[in-house]
Amino acid sequence: MLELTKETFEKEVIGAEGTVVVDFYGDGCVPCEALRPRVEELAEKYAASFKFMALNTSKARRLTISQKVLGLPVLAVYKDGEKLRELVGEDATAGNLDALLQELD
Repeated sequence: MLELTKETFEKEVIGAEGTVVVDFYGDGCVPCEALRPRVEELAEKYAASFKFMALNTSKARRLTISQKVLGLPVLAVYKDGEKLRELVGEDATAGNLDALLQELD
């Protein structure tokens, strides 16, 4: 899973062709830390179909707000640069993400 920065987000997500999953997380976000290993497992499972990225919101606050990410954790799915769906807070689970990706695959 590639770590994004505010400098690389535009190219890697907005400018990307295909489907990109972005794990928005923050420093000290315990649910985010617990979710990360499961998202990494899904990144391996779906490597042929989806690109997986992660963005530390603590280091990219303006970008985070521009993407309308107001709570954590958030798992967002972009297709050809546009946000398709997102899972927020308690809905941001590996099971829900897996179901969403199966639907899109």
